[in-house]
Amino acid sequence: MFFLKKREIIGIDIGASSIKLVQLKRQGENYRIVKMGLAPLPQNAVVDNIFTEHSIIVSTIKSLMSQTSVKIKRVASSISGNSVIIRKIFLPSISSNELEEEIKWEAEQYIPFDINDVNLDFQILGSDRQDPDKMEVLLVASKKEIINNYVAVFSETGLKLSIIDIDSFAVQNAFEINHDVTPEEIVALINIGAGMMNINVVRNGTTLFTRDVQMGGNLYTEEIQKLTGNSIEEAETMKKSGFASLPPALSASIEKNNDIIAQEIHRSLDFYNSTANEERVTSIFITGGSSKIYNLAETISEKMSLPVDTINPFAKVEYDKNEFSDEYIREIAPYMSVAVGLACRTGEDI
Repeated sequence: MFFLKKREIIGIDIGASSIKLVQLKRQGENYRIVKMGLAPLPQNAVVDNIFTEHSIIVSTIKSLMSQTSVKIKRVASSISGNSVIIRKIFLPSISSNELEEEIKWEAEQYIPFDINDVNLDFQILGSDRQDPDKMEVLLVASKKEIINNYVAVFSETGLKLSIIDIDSFAVQNAFEINHDVTPEEIVALINIGAGMMNINVVRNGTTLFTRDVQMGGNLYTEEIQKLTGNSIEEAETMKKSGFASLPPALSASIEKNNDIIAQEIHRSLDFYNSTANEERVTSIFITGGSSKIYNLAETISEKMSLPVDTINPFAKVEYDKNEFSDEYIREIAPYMSVAVGLACRTGEDI
């Protein structure tokens, strides 16, 4: 969301359970993977964009940079959750230069934080279809404290944080370079991470509705840990193993949490649909490490009575099969949508 000049950049997604890194090279209309890697983080190292284990995050990024031999120093990263406010507002039609002067004053009535404590950005979405004399503006505000923490972490690793985006918008970037949909389709892009779920309803490249929910794969892990007394690492392995190898009590636990996740998605999309007139969601695409949980996609589809597919952030991205096997790409794909969406910001006039 904050814009720079055309230069090479790497996308680094600092999630609740892992850090993901992607470097892409633009080749015409397509992209090619230059570098890529993923490194796990201890539980609770990151909580709602707050770095509770600052030194561990720094050392993990350094290790990932070393493992992948990345030389680029400019980084695009992203945030979500309670530290971010996204609002669609309607204002009298003025130029972007004029709006830049006015946006701080307009934002004060929409932002529940002290306006001096936030970074603001905006994007003009177009004319208001109900009133041509007005325009739709997407307003984004993030707490300066959070941004400063990201800047500090990357600075300690020898990197420069050049772009701060929003997780939902990064996923949207990854979706749009890999999946073809008609301009009329209204899709819900849902990123299900360990501690956060990002919901973004999109039509023809424009965000219609966004919501972040503090809920994700940790629901499953924590309950499995309670039921078994196993470590977090063992619970994570069991969560990903599917129903077949789990005792009935654990299978029931996974089914229950699938219902909880699906119900939260249902509640969010029902809220959107209730205000959208005829612009109702037509399909759902999911991504994130927790989107791999057994039967979750099917549960969401059943609850919403809509088709549910998985975002493949590498569907149209080329890669060297001697360096990245097809099996590795398939396995890692659900985790990488945000990082791919950040990495494809390279080459922009920012």
